[in-house]
Amino acid sequence: MSEDWQTKYGTRRVRRDPPTLEEAIFAAAGITEDHEQQAEIAAALMGMELEPVLAEVKKTNRLAARSGATTRVIA
Repeated sequence: MSEDWQTKYGTRRVRRDPPTLEEAIFAAAGITEDHEQQAEIAAALMGMELEPVLAEVKKTNRLAARSGATTRVIA
């Protein structure tokens, strides 16, 4: 998607790309731990239906749990 802006220097074209599904899920995971809320946030960012996003969120979280991807903080 692109948009044209009129500036004093002439027309400028600005490109706006929606996030990928992976990026939207990553952002939603940083906001909340609840899978359904993550799916709602990611679907809103992408402008998609909830069901396919929810399936992808569950798949992503299952893979992360299987690989043991936990964050450890050493104080």
